[in-house]
Amino acid sequence: MALNNTYDARPVQQETAVGAGVQVLLLALLGTAIGMGPAGWLTGLAFAVATWAVLSRALHRTRPASFGPANRVTLGRSILVGGVTALVADSFESSPPVTVFVGLTAVALILDGVDGKVARATGTSTPLGARFDMEVDAFLILVLSVYVSMSMGPWVLLIGSMRYVFVAAARLRPWLTAPLPPSTARKTVAAIQGVFLLLAASGLLPFLASVGVVATALALLVWSFGRDVVWLWRRSRTAAPEGPAAHRAELELASR
Repeated sequence: MALNNTYDARPVQQETAVGAGVQVLLLALLGTAIGMGPAGWLTGLAFAVATWAVLSRALHRTRPASFGPANRVTLGRSILVGGVTALVADSFESSPPVTVFVGLTAVALILDGVDGKVARATGTSTPLGARFDMEVDAFLILVLSVYVSMSMGPWVLLIGSMRYVFVAAARLRPWLTAPLPPSTARKTVAAIQGVFLLLAASGLLPFLASVGVVATALALLVWSFGRDVVWLWRRSRTAAPEGPAAHRAELELASR
């Protein structure tokens, strides 16, 4: 795509700065409401800075005409995820109020289905938007798995780390970078992960029931990833080799 020499990055970059500012405001509200400690503050601020830096760099590279309504929804969701991340970090020192933790996480999960619909309705779907959405999803699942693992054991971390392991493996095995066909089952399994982890974290179920719920989520995720890996391997045996395109496989996995 040809670059527009008159491109003005300021309006787009300003939105990422506003997002970082809102993130700090949310942290201040959480700190006032629950007395969040240094670990929560430092982790939340690190998340805000990292999100601003990575997103600003991506916007500078892709040079979109505008930030877009769907990306604003995803940015709002990332701010909530930053708050959840701060609460999880703070939980190593003191347990956060369940209502606050569940509330922030539930809204972030609900909004997961909104940004894609907004992008399609407004005709503003972009590879950057899909990648941004995917990274926010994956990080929320990772953070939730860390929180649940504190009561159930490190095996829960397999849920949050599986996507990152897949991406790392794709760098060593190029055949894993091929695009995957659309799958309703994949999307369903992806949605289940956050819901089941939040259900376990909420304390609404007896401990053994929560373990069963999380184990079910992990089993479904292993099945989903395993099915896709087998499909990609079989495709690599029959299809002509393609050049490296790891981002394509990642965008296909955005629905996870």
